[in-house]
Amino acid sequence: MTSQPRQPNYARQYDVVLFDLLTALLDSWTLWNSVAGGEAPGRAWRAAYLKRTYACGAYRPYETLVREAAIETGLPASMADALDERWSELSLWSGAAHVLERLRDTHRLGVVTNCSERLGRLAVERLNVPMDVVVTSERAGFYKPDPRPYRLALRELGAEPANTLFVAGSGFDLFGTSAVGLDTYWHNRVGLPLPEGAPAPLQQGPSIVPVLDLAASPRIKSPAQG
Repeated sequence: MTSQPRQPNYARQYDVVLFDLLTALLDSWTLWNSVAGGEAPGRAWRAAYLKRTYACGAYRPYETLVREAAIETGLPASMADALDERWSELSLWSGAAHVLERLRDTHRLGVVTNCSERLGRLAVERLNVPMDVVVTSERAGFYKPDPRPYRLALRELGAEPANTLFVAGSGFDLFGTSAVGLDTYWHNRVGLPLPEGAPAPLQQGPSIVPVLDLAASPRIKSPAQG
């Protein structure tokens, strides 16, 4: 007797979507470049800041890291104050507002961001969509990609990694989301290379809009799960 092919066993779709804030949802690149006076100094400053952040582990004041990175790249320390003063100029990437508004009706949403509590809350206000949880590195006590900020968001939502999609803005998030077991879409807006040694994302692209299809797609259980 010929056996019939096993039919896929569909489980619940993702019911939680977590986002990186300052690169996945908000265009912080343009603001940094503007404050620095051009794309080259802005990118160098931001790269130095990111290097410090990802190597930091336990939380040090976000504003201090921004200031140290400015000095390291030859910019005056006052650039950090100028960035702070212009923080309200952060704007959503194209497509981000549409994605958030659509998901708000069907999913629980949250932010996990490498930022101080003060600046993180101010940045979240730019989204114009309420978040169910906001975890900053200051509140978690550690910077991403340490697993603890992601786990804190999951714990506060009572969510499981298997039912949660993470939307990264930086490839370095992939180290942390992989450790936690989060499927990850990399919103790679500016076309950066995958960091050396980083796990591959579920998908990546220059637009955030594909997140809608990913978030709505059913998950397929393995045969062992019944």
